[in-house]
Amino acid sequence: MAEPLVPPEETPPVENSASSAHVERADGGVWEHPMVWLSLILVGSLSVALFFVLRIFGF
Repeated sequence: MAEPLVPPEETPPVENSASSAHVERADGGVWEHPMVWLSLILVGSLSVALFFVLRIFGF
């Protein structure tokens, strides 16, 4: 009897198989943590806005 074909990216049903069933996700790099960038943008924009508010009121 013939063995059934295994789809690509699947681990065949064999003992001691070292192949991986799942492809690893690529590293996101600097985009891995978008909340860091969002907080930096928010702090920067609030500090610029605060600068102009303080100039308006003469501090």
